[in-house]
Amino acid sequence: MKKTNIYQIGAGPLTMEDIDRIITENLKLELAPEATERIERCREYLDRKIEESTEPLYGITTGFGSLCNKNISLDDLSTLQENLVKSHACSVGTEMPHVIVKLMFLLKAHALSLGHSGVQLITVQRIIDFFNNDVLPIVYDRGSLGASGDLAPLANLFLPLIGVGDVYYKGKRCEAINVLDEFGWEPIKLKSKEGLALLNGTQFMSANGVFALLRAKRLSREADVIAACSLEAFDGLLAPFHPSIQQMRPHPGQIETGRVFCRLLEGSEIINRPKKHVQDPYSFRCIPQVHGATKDAIAHAERVLVTEINSVTDNPTIFPDEDLIISGGNFHGQPLALVYDYLAVAMAELGNISERRVAQLIMGLRGLPEFLVAEPGLNSGFMIPQYAAASMVSQNKMYCYAASSDSIVSSNGQEDHVSMGANAATKLYKVMDNLELILAIELMNAAQGIDFRRPLKSSPYIERFIKAYRNEVPFIQEDIVMYKEIHKSQAFLRRWKWDY
Repeated sequence: MKKTNIYQIGAGPLTMEDIDRIITENLKLELAPEATERIERCREYLDRKIEESTEPLYGITTGFGSLCNKNISLDDLSTLQENLVKSHACSVGTEMPHVIVKLMFLLKAHALSLGHSGVQLITVQRIIDFFNNDVLPIVYDRGSLGASGDLAPLANLFLPLIGVGDVYYKGKRCEAINVLDEFGWEPIKLKSKEGLALLNGTQFMSANGVFALLRAKRLSREADVIAACSLEAFDGLLAPFHPSIQQMRPHPGQIETGRVFCRLLEGSEIINRPKKHVQDPYSFRCIPQVHGATKDAIAHAERVLVTEINSVTDNPTIFPDEDLIISGGNFHGQPLALVYDYLAVAMAELGNISERRVAQLIMGLRGLPEFLVAEPGLNSGFMIPQYAAASMVSQNKMYCYAASSDSIVSSNGQEDHVSMGANAATKLYKVMDNLELILAIELMNAAQGIDFRRPLKSSPYIERFIKAYRNEVPFIQEDIVMYKEIHKSQAFLRRWKWDY
């Protein structure tokens, strides 16, 4: 009988759908039998290789980084790995959300299950134990250069495996060793190469990116529905969404956006009534091109991320079947850094064009009252929500600075080009936060504008959406405290099922 609440690590490639289900349905993890066999075979090979080798093996019988020429005695190999984890635990700043910490565990367990890292089986099993029991180490958002992987945050993540550091457990922050004792777990005695296998890799960058990508896909769907509401509020034209015009410039995202809007607005009285105007401003007319380009950017980012999370990114890489141990650079985060910068720009553009639609709606055009309130002057109406949106749009432009264009020399010149992929990942998260609030503000304006079009009705889907929204956020008759309505709108968007 298939265990529907269990995900088997190492049974096959991880997909975004897998990860979304693991997180949202709180699935438990277990190692697939074939993954167990790969891990054990690789560890046995490495132990034999160390016994037989007369040549130094980087990170296994040598120091790390610029200390790669320092040979370590066989008696000190375990101490070397433990020292590595302790000394590298330098992530600082703001604590990462628990969902990111769990994703880091998931992605590292999957990478180790591929059987090219030389770790002990018990080490991978303990990572899974932490995941399954919500024992979540304290990891901070700053400290990684994105090469050699995410050393500092991953060190913070794995300190508790050796009984050091702090964790959250049952909603409380406590010392890791006390939680280990509660479960009857002995601290892991790291063997040769294991500390390096845990700390090398791109799992901090990848976990942030995976979470951002899942959120980006949802925000892209939100942006389409809210923009369709704005189009109705503005008494806009459907012609720019016609499939024929998309086929003349057949970018996949543009075609999809046109198709979505035609479906969302099917049966609308507002969109189908005769219009006096023959053109809409770009923020409405060019929705297929702008929203579509963001969809294409999301799709590209997903392709890169799926490749990354199914890769071996620690160093050196062990090939038992080929009798090879190769030191390379798979920990370098450049593929992620570039795509995160690209995705940040793409998502920021959804906010940019959203704020412009808000501005159009409050100008008193096409029969709408100025600032979308019945008595402008006495009431400021929706004047200042546009300010708030504009502020966040401007802030997102700062976050769109290309982190991947930067590099700082580290490890005494040995690591002389780094990706800054972790910085690209964490600022991407901030772009998403702003975008969500910008879209919430647009929804407030769009719903207000549609209500001024009554008794005309929009499409069945838009009417159902606005009705559900109005159960939580009322039509604004006269000035009220607006920030509460913005936050209520944000909460509504997080709960709505985007099932169109």
